[in-house]
Amino acid sequence: MLTNEQMSTFRSQLQKAKEDIEKRLKENDHFDIENGHYHQSMGELSSYDNHPADEGSALYEREKDIALNDHAEDELKNIEHALKAIDEGTYGTCQVCGKEIPLERLEALPTTTYCVEHSPDQVSSTQRPVEEGVLLPPFGKFEYDDTDTEAFDAEDSWQEVAQWGTSNSPSDFAVSPDHYNETYIESDDRVGYVEDYENFAGNDIEGRNVTVYPSPRHEEYEENLDEEDTMSVFGDLKPYEIDPYTEEVAKEEKRNHSDDK
Repeated sequence: MLTNEQMSTFRSQLQKAKEDIEKRLKENDHFDIENGHYHQSMGELSSYDNHPADEGSALYEREKDIALNDHAEDELKNIEHALKAIDEGTYGTCQVCGKEIPLERLEALPTTTYCVEHSPDQVSSTQRPVEEGVLLPPFGKFEYDDTDTEAFDAEDSWQEVAQWGTSNSPSDFAVSPDHYNETYIESDDRVGYVEDYENFAGNDIEGRNVTVYPSPRHEEYEENLDEEDTMSVFGDLKPYEIDPYTEEVAKEEKRNHSDDK
């Protein structure tokens, strides 16, 4: 049972803590959250001219202010509840079981009105801010991630969206890209094919009748070969490899194929 002197000491501590919190909340306007949108506290009119990274930093600071304000208000509520218990003569006993709260516990946590066994904070929350989801590794969440396959995966999904533009600029790269729509990682990745020629060359089901379909990719491929002065991306073909690709041989194979029919 607490003595009158001990009860007076706890009342004094709680009253001082209450005044300190109320003063702090008043001086910082409840951590400035009364301004509404955080742009008001920053003097900004909109997000239009701000870099997304700056917006992210400002949002983080805003969330921190909200958390600190909630913590201070919860502490103030607990202090007021403890002071009310003192006024009612129930301070020092558990409001659940009625047993005395050890003096050591009250000295460590003057705001408590529960014994250890009946404290409402028995389990730590496992809930995390939803924003933390974007901080997790971006890959490994979908079917084809982390597998050796040419299937459309999460990385391709990102590249499909990023080609419409990102917050990066050409100055963010060691080698500046030619277009703003290429300002993302591995923007030159092939989509739907492995080798460049697979994007404009094709054949029938038997592997014959090789056909080249003119396209910007085909022109780019030919220009690159001309610049390198080679016959293929692997270099010049050897004589015995060149013959099968000559027009004469192609015509001969076509005649033989017609005769077979």
